[in-house]
Amino acid sequence: MRIFDPHIHMTSRTTDDYEAMHAAGVRAVVEPAFWLGQPRTSPESFYDYFDALLGWEPYRAAQFGIQHFCTIALNPKEANDPRCRPVLDELPRYLAKDRVVAVGEIGYDSMTPEEDEALALQLQFAIEHELPALVHTPHRDKATGTRRTLDVVRESGIAPELVVLDHLNELTVGMVLDSGCWAGFSIYPRTKMSEDRMVTILQEHGTERVLVNSAADWGRSDPLKTRRTADAMLAAGFDDDTVDRVLWRNPVAFYGQSGRLDLDEPKPDEESSFRGNSVRRGGE
Repeated sequence: MRIFDPHIHMTSRTTDDYEAMHAAGVRAVVEPAFWLGQPRTSPESFYDYFDALLGWEPYRAAQFGIQHFCTIALNPKEANDPRCRPVLDELPRYLAKDRVVAVGEIGYDSMTPEEDEALALQLQFAIEHELPALVHTPHRDKATGTRRTLDVVRESGIAPELVVLDHLNELTVGMVLDSGCWAGFSIYPRTKMSEDRMVTILQEHGTERVLVNSAADWGRSDPLKTRRTADAMLAAGFDDDTVDRVLWRNPVAFYGQSGRLDLDEPKPDEESSFRGNSVRRGGE
């Protein structure tokens, strides 16, 4: 089984996670830029973070046979902080980088005017750079936030097939698929979406334009939820080809629209280091 996790925050995870993910079949991941939990107080801290997503994390993933790509953006939560707004001026130089396969995470947190502005501007960046857009739907009042997001997407003029709305549930999947956008689902231990609920959604809505991710981060989450969903699909009667479509071919199709996916198996060099750092510190 081959798995592509289209939304996971490996900056928050350990090398044990990479090892377990590879053993479970994960061969590629996309890591969206997101809120790190501690509010950032200057734009420069974003640039260091973006550089790590483009350099250190792909190196670390490659040591375990996993291809790592990223999306870059000013996230919705910090779009409300005036100290962070200058990041928007610097985004274009990052969006030109080879391993950036989408603009994201963008979208809504509290649905403020500042978030409206940041979302609309970053959708324009996606159009200008011919990139897909990864859109975060709010955790509170999700249906209203999703409808508002779809309105902004339509107003932007971006092709709907270049947009995935993530963190969806049973209340929002229909409106997103009807819009022509992709539907993303984050499988979590206690919140958002379970693997059994995901199976039911696939049975009711089909497998076209559907992405399944773990969205694993610094909170209570599980980087193996993609594999657990695949196993739940098989147990429910889906065949191997359908599982491969959902867990591999769909994310390849979506992010492949960037023209930047290189899915050749990485060749880890356990003796190498990245700027003097190695994942082998303290190892055998």
